[in-house]
Amino acid sequence: MVEQIRQRLAERLAPVELDVLDEGHKHAGHANAGKGHFHVRIVSPAFAGMPPIKRHRMVYAALEGLMDRGIHALSIDAKAP
Repeated sequence: MVEQIRQRLAERLAPVELDVLDEGHKHAGHANAGKGHFHVRIVSPAFAGMPPIKRHRMVYAALEGLMDRGIHALSIDAKAP
């Protein structure tokens, strides 16, 4: 799943920096543990001049379909260069 997330974001948002971390281990004992907890840190020129909420929406749009097939929780750190 990490590679799928990375590929989608790279194709759609052309980041200059991109880190995708599987944080499932942090949710041991959680009702949905092991079902796709991820953190994305992305820096893209596509985010220039946009407020954080719009940046997050762009990330979610790029991951459309994956949110229903393996991503349970996603934390996002999205910035412009």
